[in-house]
Amino acid sequence: MISQFLTYIIPATEKIGTQKMIVQKPYISVVIPVHNEEENLEVLYRRLTKVLDNLGKPYEILLTNDGSTDRSSEILKSLHELRPTQIRVIEFNGNFGQHMAIMAGFERVRGEIIITMDADLQNPPEEIPKLVAAMEKGHDVVNAYREDRQDQKWRLFVSKAHNKIREWMMPKLRMKDEGCMLRAYRRNIVDLMASTGERTTFIPALALNYATNPTEVGVAHAERLAGESNYNLYGLIRYNFDLITGFSLFPLQAITFTGVIISFLSFVFVMYLFMRRLIVGPEVEGVFTLFAILFFLIGILLLGLGITGEYVGRIFQEVRHRPRFVVKHVLESETAREIEAVS
Repeated sequence: MISQFLTYIIPATEKIGTQKMIVQKPYISVVIPVHNEEENLEVLYRRLTKVLDNLGKPYEILLTNDGSTDRSSEILKSLHELRPTQIRVIEFNGNFGQHMAIMAGFERVRGEIIITMDADLQNPPEEIPKLVAAMEKGHDVVNAYREDRQDQKWRLFVSKAHNKIREWMMPKLRMKDEGCMLRAYRRNIVDLMASTGERTTFIPALALNYATNPTEVGVAHAERLAGESNYNLYGLIRYNFDLITGFSLFPLQAITFTGVIISFLSFVFVMYLFMRRLIVGPEVEGVFTLFAILFFLIGILLLGLGITGEYVGRIFQEVRHRPRFVVKHVLESETAREIEAVS
């Protein structure tokens, strides 16, 4: 066990008074996006550091402040001052979203095992050892699924519906629980994800594209400790659109297939009306039926335009080459910079 971690000792030093201490390169990096979580951060710090200390392995915690408007920034600064060599804070100059906040952490991690989690404590930090144990068995991605979810009923319904739609449209993307952010990744997987440069992405699905030996573990789930969720119904639907349009061509293929079927049925219907006119003669019966069919076809057309627009919009965002996020500043010790330079 000792020899396993000797490889993570590097000759970086930090002065404390007249003494010097050897600082270890982190073995575990925990990346946490933060948006208006002032009521949860201090409890998160106590519980998370206790779990990581008990693991007995060198670690770091990267917290990305994603444009919080409460006291989160101030609290994060105080947490960094408590453990400057272990806690690093990334400050965005605005709100760029949960996945971009995680990507900012991915670009700066130094550990070999990278764990992501939310700051609301619904996924307890005490579950982290399960993920680390699975990683040390040789897996490169460990997805977690919530065994006993403590969410509101409408969120449970929407989440289950999302999972079913995703399983139907993307059967190769195997995840029991797409909404659980408590996950673990090998460093090489994280480096690949960080290098993609995508502005809109879904990290768990992206990781599975690169994984060679993924697995899943069940974890506990708790009610939100304090504050309100940053996801409303629209946000959850938007989130599912990003997942589907970012990793599947199924919607475009479905619209194409539907167009072919409707075109065939329309041809058959026109031939029927033509033959009826020859046999029965001119008539005005069924005009409302024709209008109903017309409105149906217009609805299908607009749906197809909307789905095509989703893909075109993603292309538009990418070709502008604007920054995915803007970092205002990073709070880290000089030792952390030395270690990052070596790694």
